[in-house]
Amino acid sequence: MRVSGMTALCGCLAALTLGGAASAQTAPADAPWRNPALPTAQRVDALIAQMTVEEKASQLVNQARAIPRLGVPAYDWWSEALHGVARNGYATVFPEPIGLAATFDPATIEQMGVAIGTEGRVKWNQVERAGTEHHIMQGLTYWSPNINIFRDPRWGRGQETYGEDPYLTARMGIAFVQGMQGNDPHYYRVSATAKHYAVHSGPEPGRHSDDIPVSKHDEEDTYLPAFRALVTEGKVESVMCAYNSINGQPACASDFLLNDQLRDKWGFKGHVVSDCDAIADIERGHHFTRTVAEAATVSLQHGVDNDCTEYGRMAGPTSDYDRYTDAMKQGLVSQAVVDQSLRRLFTVRMRLGLFDPPAMVPYAQIPDSALNSPEHGALALKLARESMVLLKNNGLLPLKPGVKRIAVVGPLADQTDVLAGNYNGTPVAPVSALDGIRAAFPGAEIVFEPGTNFLRTAQAVPATALSNGDGQPGLKAEFWRGSDFSGAPAVSRIDAVMTFDRNMPPPITDAPVVSARWTGFVTAPADGLYKIGINGRAARFWLDGKLIADNSDPQQRGPNLAEIRLEKGHRYAVKIEQTPSRFPPNLVWAPVLEDPLGRAVAAAKTADLVIAVAGITSALEGEEMKVDVPGFSGGDRTSLDMPADEEKLLEAVKATGKPLALVLMNGSALSVNWAAQNADAILDAWYPGQAGGTAIGETLSGANNPSGRLPVTFYKGVDQLPAFKDYAMAGRTYRYFTGAPLYPFGHGLSYTSFAYGKPVLSSASLKAGDTLGVDVDLSNTGKADGDEVAQLYLSFPAAPGMPIRALRGFRRVHLAAGGHARVHFDLDARDLSSVTQAGDRMVAPGVYTLTVGGGQPGTGAVTTAARFSIAGRLPLAE
Repeated sequence: MRVSGMTALCGCLAALTLGGAASAQTAPADAPWRNPALPTAQRVDALIAQMTVEEKASQLVNQARAIPRLGVPAYDWWSEALHGVARNGYATVFPEPIGLAATFDPATIEQMGVAIGTEGRVKWNQVERAGTEHHIMQGLTYWSPNINIFRDPRWGRGQETYGEDPYLTARMGIAFVQGMQGNDPHYYRVSATAKHYAVHSGPEPGRHSDDIPVSKHDEEDTYLPAFRALVTEGKVESVMCAYNSINGQPACASDFLLNDQLRDKWGFKGHVVSDCDAIADIERGHHFTRTVAEAATVSLQHGVDNDCTEYGRMAGPTSDYDRYTDAMKQGLVSQAVVDQSLRRLFTVRMRLGLFDPPAMVPYAQIPDSALNSPEHGALALKLARESMVLLKNNGLLPLKPGVKRIAVVGPLADQTDVLAGNYNGTPVAPVSALDGIRAAFPGAEIVFEPGTNFLRTAQAVPATALSNGDGQPGLKAEFWRGSDFSGAPAVSRIDAVMTFDRNMPPPITDAPVVSARWTGFVTAPADGLYKIGINGRAARFWLDGKLIADNSDPQQRGPNLAEIRLEKGHRYAVKIEQTPSRFPPNLVWAPVLEDPLGRAVAAAKTADLVIAVAGITSALEGEEMKVDVPGFSGGDRTSLDMPADEEKLLEAVKATGKPLALVLMNGSALSVNWAAQNADAILDAWYPGQAGGTAIGETLSGANNPSGRLPVTFYKGVDQLPAFKDYAMAGRTYRYFTGAPLYPFGHGLSYTSFAYGKPVLSSASLKAGDTLGVDVDLSNTGKADGDEVAQLYLSFPAAPGMPIRALRGFRRVHLAAGGHARVHFDLDARDLSSVTQAGDRMVAPGVYTLTVGGGQPGTGAVTTAARFSIAGRLPLAE
């Protein structure tokens, strides 16, 4: 049978209660905090007044304990929903945010936020009705979106962001938050979190200890505007402080970020949560305090309300919140400071309806049918279509309907894991690029050859290949209480397969930590080379007594594989051991192809054309990873080039003389210099979500007219960039990069053409503080219907610190062939503002140039321009 809940292998606490079972709610029915008729503030204060020091401490961590005597249920604050409900079973999976950014479509992003929040509520409601305890990733407080600025394409987590531009990031982030949280005057659908605040965008390996010097200009101009917008306009309920230090202070203990900006100048009233173990990092990584209790104190004093202590926690029922008990008992922090944090935490729990009868909470009535609904699936497809960016096209695309034989090559064509990116849920029926191409060209013969063993995804070893010593199918599983394997196991059973969901109930419920061992045999279905190993952490894998994979490294992400020749029918002894971890091991393998390049070339020679699906995946770029592949380090990248094995494949199939279309899968910019010169067409599909393959096939066939635009600059190589660890913006992103990019920010081609009339301004002479109205006539001058993304850029009066240009407006407009529309923009004082070299935001006097078009001026995009002047100077609030 399938294991029910490998969460038991982690250091998670088995009983999240203080003074009794979680279900024993003994508070009087007339307790004021249970009375929805009272003002929320009164209810919260009444509850806090009844709490002991230990009870207060137990609420300041992500796994907040139940307090049965007060009727307070346990609550785990940690859930993720970057582009769909993540790590909590099946859910609609939308494109990775970098692909969402390419849509330039905030209206549809808001609809996506509604869909994600709705599915999150369905999952919560299901657990509530079942009467079971919510586990990690099953709450209503979602730690999304990631609105860090993707300042350097080497950062592995840039895929999670909305790109390199502060204005685009702000508009997309606001739309996401408003969709997630909803517009009910009393209840949140779910709570959203703007992260990681702030100045946080790599390198990954040093994030727990790095101190980043950054100028006030770059903070105000680049790193903070999106956070400010989500707080002041989006009304985001939560903000997450980052790991790193900024200008000598940890982000979770920063006077400037947390006090001066967030609480004082922006008026933020919600709660602040730390990145996981960022509070402990104040002491152990940054050495900013002498003890972790002092770290807890300084973060509380800076308004950090919730400490994600999930990582690095020692065993013990109170080990995660002892730091807060100690801080209060030692007199390091006042009760008033603690109560203020508790006030913010319980306020959001009440606004989520967690202390009210479900009948009063509108979101508690959402039907289960909303989960993975056809409507949400259609929305995922719409966003995937809009995210497609056509980088190059010499006329090959769209492919002619009569094409007879297509060779599809590339290691990513038939894979579905690449569609989901990272921080993702599990799609019900993901469509690979290969399946999407087959569906789009039903009359063509499609021949697929990966062309390389590089990036071929290992799959779970099936039950048919596993057996144990008693002759039964599956592996023998044994579980011990504690961190070693001494004594007899507490639980023994047979697991048919080794593929586990960490959020399922644990096999042992009365121990804070559990260790596990699986033994048995694996049998290959055919002779050949296999890559076999495990993913998961704190685990090791032996095959026939030889250690094959050692995942003791806490940063191991993805499978750890060894290449082994296996004989058909031979039984190989398996042993897998895991000491306490919340990432259970999965046993996976993949056959190794013989002469994959030769097979791909042979397929290309007999085809009319070649479609290559290649790039990188979230197994190479991501969060603090251990990756041993040239060009990648610690989750980041040391090279922007296409991986060598894939470029060799492209060169080989192009040498056959057949037309070549390259479909890129990627979460960051790639320096596809060879392809830019030699491929006939390049389509960037990003990590496009569950419907990605359908969108790819439709775009290649012309059923979808590509309309995405690059949210990042594609550089020619790392030699065009400053040092990765240098956070100064000089020489970075389209706003400050003075070189010639491979493909510029805002670039994207179409199967039709558009024309712009001259901008009509409300006035060519403004006073500082006035709003500028802009109208532009837009026409579809081609033969196909299509969407145009009209982009408005400003160039400012020459002064130190000014960007080359900056995006200040955009509109996605659908036009039928021959159709026309008038596009309107209103630019208020903040839109017209800039930041002085000293870091002061103001509307400056002088002459401005305004450009509207399908991309940046001077990049080959169709644009139109106008000039206007501003008299006077107007300082703006930070």
